[in-house]
Amino acid sequence: MITLNVNGVSHTLDVDPSTPLLYVLRNQLQLNGAKFGCGLGQCGACTVSVGGESVFSCLMPVVAVGERPVRTVEGLGTAEHPGRLQQAFIDQQAAQCGYCIAGMIMHAQTLLDRTPHPTDEQIRRHMQPNLCRCGTHMRILAAIREVAAPPSQADDGAKS
Repeated sequence: MITLNVNGVSHTLDVDPSTPLLYVLRNQLQLNGAKFGCGLGQCGACTVSVGGESVFSCLMPVVAVGERPVRTVEGLGTAEHPGRLQQAFIDQQAAQCGYCIAGMIMHAQTLLDRTPHPTDEQIRRHMQPNLCRCGTHMRILAAIREVAAPPSQADDGAKS
């Protein structure tokens, strides 16, 4: 038996400890945001957060998670109430086919959790492992920049 904390909910599962985390998320927990892309940790479609770090869930055996919390794209918001980063991806029309987007969002979220206002270079470097075959990289970067932008003086609550 393996116990996982996923999106703030504890799950005790009877799975082979060597099973990739991706398969547990999708098959046992029905969290289908993370996708199987390459199975080799080369595309990022399966990216989730484990203990605040981006991981390729296709490569991580479920036993390696240990007590660290797992967060998937489903843990950031819902279709009715998307999280801030999810909304930015919608606003910037960053998804074309959409296959990579959950992994892109989760990889970006781990950066923003650590570095709320990263530079453009930090964003580009951090997002390098994730691939978008549709070529919406510029829109993806725009969505991340939208959330990463320091609040302007107009947004500081001061009203004229």
